[in-house]
Amino acid sequence: MAIEHFSSLKQHLSTQIIGQQALVENLLIALLADGHLIVEGPPGLAKTRAVNALADGLEADFHRIQFTPDLLPADLTGTDIYRPEDGSFVFQPGPLFQNLVLADEINRAPAKVQSALLEAMAEGQITVGRKTYALPELFLVMATQNPIEQEGTYPLPEAQLDRFLMHLEIDYPDADSELEILKLNRGEASAANTTEAEAKTALRVLSQQEIFAARQQVLDIHMAPALEKYLVDLIIATRQPEKYDDKLKAWLAFGASPRATIALDRCARARAWLHNRDFVSPDDIQAVFHNVLRHRILLSYQAEAEGITANQVLDHLLTLVAVG
Repeated sequence: MAIEHFSSLKQHLSTQIIGQQALVENLLIALLADGHLIVEGPPGLAKTRAVNALADGLEADFHRIQFTPDLLPADLTGTDIYRPEDGSFVFQPGPLFQNLVLADEINRAPAKVQSALLEAMAEGQITVGRKTYALPELFLVMATQNPIEQEGTYPLPEAQLDRFLMHLEIDYPDADSELEILKLNRGEASAANTTEAEAKTALRVLSQQEIFAARQQVLDIHMAPALEKYLVDLIIATRQPEKYDDKLKAWLAFGASPRATIALDRCARARAWLHNRDFVSPDDIQAVFHNVLRHRILLSYQAEAEGITANQVLDHLLTLVAVG
């Protein structure tokens, strides 16, 4: 499978989601690493549009679910429908039986609904009554959270957040990107992008088999033993901060789980593959480090009292752990 096909898809996404290059790249990394994303950012930053544009470039179905406090697990998974004509029950699949699912404002739904989604993400299946149903082999969830408004929300516990491959933080685009967004919204072409209709016409749709083949190539990317040790040392430093620094020890209450090690490995390999390299470099690990770890570490009360953020802790940790 040629990297050119994914490069073409990345270029298409960049013309449709202006000023959010990190979101575009990490969407593709999640697709290649077979994981799920949670994206945090203010409203109106093209989170829905990003998944829609990705679905346009793939042989895949897309469904958006607006999470609300009155949502029920059956609204996601589906339910058994009674047929009075023959007295039988027939399973009616819910929106989770799609390839790409946008869980909009996931923290607005109660714990039972969140659990139904997270079971689907972790197990690739859902259970209704006594029966279990397999989800599509290609299955990617992008959940969103609004950091501005917290009233009437149900924050995800750390154990549930750990199920997400990456946690992305996105912000407003710059002035030049905002001008491009205006042109795109009016359907105008520019040097940086084409109209939406032209982009869809020129886009080559990737088949699911091509995606699975690319995932296998990602797993075959070479990682030197010294880099594997560096990757593990980064994770261990979150669990045993006292070995590195008193400041780090004071800031961290709990470290990352082995899922973080697996996620960091997969994401670093996927980034190397996207950048057309057959080996992982330290830059690949460091580039995805914050997105993989920021939702997996738990800060101490002292860190919160000092106004220290997870990003600051991770920045400091990178300065303490040596490469190789």
